Amino acid sequence: MKTGLVLEGGGLRVLFSTGIMDVMMEHGIRFDGIIGVSAGATMGCNYKSEQPGRSLRYNMNMADDWRYCSLKSWIRTGNLVGAEFAYHTLPLEIDIFDNITFTRNSTDFCVVCTDTATATPVYHRVETMNHEGLEWLRATASLPIVSQAVNIGGFKLLDGGIADSIPLKYWQSEGYQRNIVILTQPAGFRKKRTKLMPVFHLFCRKYPAIVKAMARRHKMYNAQLDYIQEEAKKGNTLILCPEKPLRIGRTEMNRQKMQDIYQAGRDYARQHIDEIKEFLATE
Repeated sequence: MKTGLVLEGGGLRVLFSTGIMDVMMEHGIRFDGIIGVSAGATMGCNYKSEQPGRSLRYNMNMADDWRYCSLKSWIRTGNLVGAEFAYHTLPLEIDIFDNITFTRNSTDFCVVCTDTATATPVYHRVETMNHEGLEWLRATASLPIVSQAVNIGGFKLLDGGIADSIPLKYWQSEGYQRNIVILTQPAGFRKKRTKLMPVFHLFCRKYPAIVKAMARRHKMYNAQLDYIQEEAKKGNTLILCPEKPLRIGRTEMNRQKMQDIYQAGRDYARQHIDEIKEFLATE
């Protein structure tokens, strides 16, 4: 039975997930496949490249660099997170992404994006982090309004969380029948309809399908929460999530908060590491 790791997004809340992943890496835990959405993918790729600590390090080191993530970047380039700097210069020149290990590692790695024409999910297996692979990472994390859509694979793509926020069902359909799902919201969380619909209508009017998807995203997300809970009751899914809300904005460049969120993930993983190992060892 193939084991999978499912990573939802949530901007810098995903540092909680990386804390868990780093502890699992330190314990030698491997998965047959990893699927990530948005920041879940951009940070989760470090699991396959076997680089614990990298996600926290580069976020903290780049916190004051406007080219990485800033209002200035959005005004100048149309992307709050710098398209060229964050997704190419950083991993290739500053905090080097280990593409050799990533490519050699047999673990499948899949990202989820959203087709702007239809607001349906696009799933793509990234086999190497060349220029195209890095662009797939950019696509999965390109939030509407604050990011330009990414043209790749014959699609014009935005953030995967619009169409499939917690892709457990898809990953199961691909043969990963024993999965760990890491969430960035605490148990009992329910998403509410966004209050930003007037903004989406204004800034995303050239993507009407995206506007409609954002209006119903809370329903999709909550249905997925219900689904993973049902799968957990069956014993084939283990849910890992914070014990309380993670008090950090999606793009909040506060180093102390980053460190605290990451440490919360590490502490959680240490508390649950025996449960994680037992779950993965069960046939």
